[in-house]
Amino acid sequence: MATCLHHLRNSLACAVLLCMVSPFLSHAQEDSTYVEEEEDYSIYDDLDFVDGNAKRYANAKIKGISPAKLISLGYDYQMGHDLTAGAYGAFSEQTANVEAVHGMRIGANVPVISKNSLIIQLGGNYWDMNYEFANAEALNHPLHRTLSSYNLRTFGLNSTIYKPLNETSFLLFQVAVSMSGDYEIPEFQDLKYNRYSAAALWGKRPNDNKQWAIGLSRTYRAGELNYIPILLYNWTSIRNTWGAEVLFPARAHMRYTLNPRNMLFVGYELEGNSYRIGNRDLAFADTLTGAVDELEIRRSELRFRFVYERKLIGFFWFSAQAGYRVNYSYNVDRVPDGTDFFRGFFGDQPFAMENSLTNPLYFNVSINLVSP
Repeated sequence: MATCLHHLRNSLACAVLLCMVSPFLSHAQEDSTYVEEEEDYSIYDDLDFVDGNAKRYANAKIKGISPAKLISLGYDYQMGHDLTAGAYGAFSEQTANVEAVHGMRIGANVPVISKNSLIIQLGGNYWDMNYEFANAEALNHPLHRTLSSYNLRTFGLNSTIYKPLNETSFLLFQVAVSMSGDYEIPEFQDLKYNRYSAAALWGKRPNDNKQWAIGLSRTYRAGELNYIPILLYNWTSIRNTWGAEVLFPARAHMRYTLNPRNMLFVGYELEGNSYRIGNRDLAFADTLTGAVDELEIRRSELRFRFVYERKLIGFFWFSAQAGYRVNYSYNVDRVPDGTDFFRGFFGDQPFAMENSLTNPLYFNVSINLVSP
């Protein structure tokens, strides 16, 4: 098993490295006088008319921005690291080696209304995280045993609404609900255990190369419930070579466009959610006095990464990520009866279990159907 995992890690690393290097090789072989004609996506736009004249609205996109992913099928792989489970009841702090964390990632975000005056998208996602421990049969701590026996999964639904107000200003809204925990398909939990996120922004699009917005979000990206201000900033240089794609603090990337078919990114993403654990067996029962389904992992991590995206054919693009995963939070809260609470950055509510992870390299590859 260890030999197979070793070969799998080497194969993934080589594949991602080849994907990251290939655009430079192919770019070097191209005739420097050749300029690829970029498809005119404006033919797909709808127009609203008022009194026989076209009414202008702030476009949802700017020039040169990476294509939005409508449907994505991917695979995520984290290399080996240590997971230290904190003291809990009769169990003392224990450290175990995680050989790998891996799983499928499927996402969809499809427009149901697409007009110049209004865009509404509906989407969903499924993420799977399978923890492979060294010497799994010898694990003693209930957190290690639970993660070794059952995957962490997320089912999510979301909607995005883009409403331009006039030629330069717009509103942007997003709502999302997720069901995350150590259960198996097709199990579904009571709705009171679902976690809800939302964001609202007001912004300006002063020209075809710049877009910015400010707003507020209710989010679980930091693992636990938090309310934070957000800043959106998209920019493309005049020559369409450099750019920035930022939704701070969730993610921020600098973009370099080799040509309309090949893009490179460097930056980070903050990724996280709240996962119910202890729902499948009695791993935690010997130290609890009540129900065993009142614990949640507040998982959050920063992913510093390089990303390469390449057009394959038509509206299908390939994406490869290689980076370093830095743990931000992996503590456990007790959430009786699913009633969550707000700790924020300054709250002093104690955790039920304080855990820590070391930081591994990670890889992610995906095939994506993108929007025009």
